[in-house]
Amino acid sequence: MANPAIRSELRFILNGEDVRLTDVQPDETLLDFLRLRRSLKGTKEGCAEGDCGACTVLVGRLLAGRLVYESVNACIRFLGSLDATHVVTVEHLAGADGALHPVQQALVDFHGSQCGFCTPGFVMSLYGLWMRSPDPSVAEIETALQGNLCRCTGYESIVRAARAISSYGEAGQDPLLVERAAVTERLAALRDGARVEIGSGKRRLIVPADVDDFAFLREAEPDATVVAGSTDVGLWVTKLMREIAPVIFIGGLDGLKTISEGNGVITIGAGVTYSEAFASLSRRIPALGQLVSRIGGEQVRNMGTIGGNIANGSPIGDTPPPLIALGARLTLRKGMERRTIPLEDFFIAYGKQDRRAGEFVEKVEVPLPAEGEKFAVYKVTKRRDEDITATLGAFWLSLDKDGTVKDVRIAYGGMAATPKRACAVEKALIGKPWTESTVEAAMEKYADDFSPLTDMRATAEYRALAARNLLMRFHVETTGAKAPTQVSRDRAA
Repeated sequence: MANPAIRSELRFILNGEDVRLTDVQPDETLLDFLRLRRSLKGTKEGCAEGDCGACTVLVGRLLAGRLVYESVNACIRFLGSLDATHVVTVEHLAGADGALHPVQQALVDFHGSQCGFCTPGFVMSLYGLWMRSPDPSVAEIETALQGNLCRCTGYESIVRAARAISSYGEAGQDPLLVERAAVTERLAALRDGARVEIGSGKRRLIVPADVDDFAFLREAEPDATVVAGSTDVGLWVTKLMREIAPVIFIGGLDGLKTISEGNGVITIGAGVTYSEAFASLSRRIPALGQLVSRIGGEQVRNMGTIGGNIANGSPIGDTPPPLIALGARLTLRKGMERRTIPLEDFFIAYGKQDRRAGEFVEKVEVPLPAEGEKFAVYKVTKRRDEDITATLGAFWLSLDKDGTVKDVRIAYGGMAATPKRACAVEKALIGKPWTESTVEAAMEKYADDFSPLTDMRATAEYRALAARNLLMRFHVETTGAKAPTQVSRDRAA
């Protein structure tokens, strides 16, 4: 492998200014940089964990040569992840004469702000939506605002303002759209193919030149913290005050952002974000697409990655149970060597995965359900959107022509120290008719598979009951139930 050029300078665009930094700490957040180093105080710190959205900014990046702007949480986004990007804060919206931006004016006129602390974050989330969809539906607005919390207004005035933005100006005339070609050219020039290394000794941050360079670095630095989306590692810093250096930032590696389909399998690169995967998954595996839409808020989905959710090994990670139920396989890479294993074998014990020193998750292969096969995933939380799982059940079912269970895979999160299959329950179902009595008998086997814990999200008793009932729900939904067991807010209205 050719040695890439190395530069000790982080380069990005902040609003309209070219920024070049040589003094970046591995754990320095974008929020701290904006407020403490640049005095851009419009971006607020509310929760410091990516929940409230008060710190929302837009980050533009080149994706397959196209400039894409996404809302992100500055409080958990590390500065080292921003090489060759365009960071846009609320200050950039001011007109040349100081006039308010259409998004801001709409919020003023429709009384979408009271105390105002959260308002800049709402402005930036709505700004990103307005550029994508100048005449958004209420459902689109609510999705864009899943990651923005307000204690004052009750949201209805904000939604009304969002629907009225285009009456204050044309999205096509907005500077970020008018100047898109020029910004694209500037960002392309920043992508010089070099590796970025800043700092010395342990206090280093590294941005690999490409995936092969990352493989080399990972093998040479097996104890370094690998950061893709930082939706989890960000909290290690802001909440747990953990030391994470040295850090290797991989969120910008195009080679890990591929999605392809062939021979009945979707292959997803480890660096693909939830937002990037949503379209393909919604089209090919609708139940998985619906789950993705409930992972965090839009800012989190724009940052968090499928591979990161797997590699993290959390027992309440949302994607491993459905991927296990679908029979997914995981490719691990060390240097130029690769091995592929069933995803369920990757999780060994709490905090322990089958990942050797210097090895990293490269991609996951997800079989598509064949015609006639049934698949569903259910996430149980205290609130529907932007909440952490209490328990999550995923179900894949294949029936014989006579209606007996030919094969079944059932996997759960939140029920054990790792994402785990319900093997005893599966055994009780296979070869039996797919009937309510069969399901009721199999439900008694849950105690053989799981001994859940009690924590702040749910009691052990609740988790055990909910897990059992999810199997019955799956049966109801796969046997011709006329009424949906879950109704969206829009349909209910």
